[in-house]
Amino acid sequence: MNLIGDLTALRIPLPQPGDVTPEDLYPDALEEAEQARENYAFALEAQWDELQEDPLLIALGNARAAREAADREIRRLLAYGREFHGDRPYKLEPLAQASGLTPSGIRTAYGSSEIDTVARSIGRTPDSRRTRPPATPEAS
Repeated sequence: MNLIGDLTALRIPLPQPGDVTPEDLYPDALEEAEQARENYAFALEAQWDELQEDPLLIALGNARAAREAADREIRRLLAYGREFHGDRPYKLEPLAQASGLTPSGIRTAYGSSEIDTVARSIGRTPDSRRTRPPATPEAS
């Protein structure tokens, strides 16, 4: 059993014939996936050597960090769609479908800290005139 190889295969599956369109790009997609596997295995081995921690636990920690980063991005995108999109913010239903949340969940998915982050990132203030609660520190 090669733990690093197994973890790499789980993280980066290889495309199968028929997965790539147009079909003539399959060899390039396969080569790209194999290179990504090689890079991931190298990085995982380096972390293992440096941290002296089980590679599976390292991979799980990396996946968790990626999930948390994706969740932060979703909250910022929702804040943008609702607060920075002119007089007609995006409706709750399409945002809910795209984000995997419920319409009522959209209202509580982001707060003042995400609004402030978006405002700093795009260099302008929110379009909405609604009263907002003060920013709360983001839990880590």
